[in-house]
This record gives sequence, C-alpha cells and structure tokens, in this order.
Amino acid sequence: MTIHIKQCTLEELGLLQEISIETFTETFKHQNSPENMRAYLEKAFHPKQLEKELSNISSEFYFIYSNEELAGYLKVNIHDAQTESMGNDALEVERIYIRKNFHKQGLGKYLLKKAIEIAMQRDKKKIWLGVWEQNENAITFYQKMDFVKTGAHSFYMGDDEQIDLIMTKVLS
Repeated sequence: MTIHIKQCTLEELGLLQEISIETFTETFKHQNSPENMRAYLEKAFHPKQLEKELSNISSEFYFIYSNEELAGYLKVNIHDAQTESMGNDALEVERIYIRKNFHKQGLGKYLLKKAIEIAMQRDKKKIWLGVWEQNENAITFYQKMDFVKTGAHSFYMGDDEQIDLIMTKVLS
C-alpha cells in the first residue's frame, strides 16, 4: 500500500466538497434525521463555505491517497480559525474524514501524525479536537493516540444540539 499526503488547493474545492459530503453522510446518517443531515451538509460543505475555509491562512486541508486513490482528508486550524478559543499554543484537528472503503487501514494514524508534525513545525504545545460523544470508535482511536478528555462543547446538526467531547494531547 502506497500512502501519499498532499495539501488540498482551492482548485480542488469540488473534490473536497464531494469527499466531505460522502464521508460525513457515511458516518452519521444512521444516527440523525434526514432533515438535520441535509441542513448540516448544505451549510458546512457549501462551495462558498469551503472556499472561505480553504482561503483562510489559519486553516489547512490535506488529502490522503492510498495507492493513488483519494481515501480521505485532514483539516487543521490555528489561531482564530479554531472552533474554540484554545490559545495560540494550540492546533485544532477539525476533521479527519476517511472514506468507508479505506477504514481500518491505519490512514487516520497517518493523518493524525501529519497534524502533530504541523503542530510541532509551528511550535504548538498541544493538539486538540472535538469528537461526538456517541462516536465510540473515534473516541477509542484518539485515546489510543494519547488524547484525553478535557471538556465538551455543543455541536449543531441542523436544529439538534449534540455534545462533542474535547480531547487534547500535550506535545513534548
């Protein structure tokens, strides 16, 4: 298996939108109403929203390829792009999305290592993320990667308020 990670550019916005909708839907459609899913997808992955995020110098997107096939992506934020104010010494992992056909191949680890590498290059002291409290597979994965629960915040799926656990890893 050949793994390749590359930064996503504005020219790849359509591909980013496609994989975002696909992976988010695969992961969360069974636990949310169609109306709330549609509302969230239309807002979060609208081309204008993704263009705004791709153009923000405090956010970066990285595609991961497995054997030349797009398998998923990573989104990281620093400074004011973070979804919670965690300070200038923090990097947020906002998204690690992996296509269903590529689950259980270790690609999430590759992307998390990429995020840690970015954080270290930027002299960040910690890396953090929000994960839905009902996403037990993801929580277990992050715990294995030395993240600990440090808080919680609200996440809105349409009009449904859900709780994301905030998990943090201190970098050495």
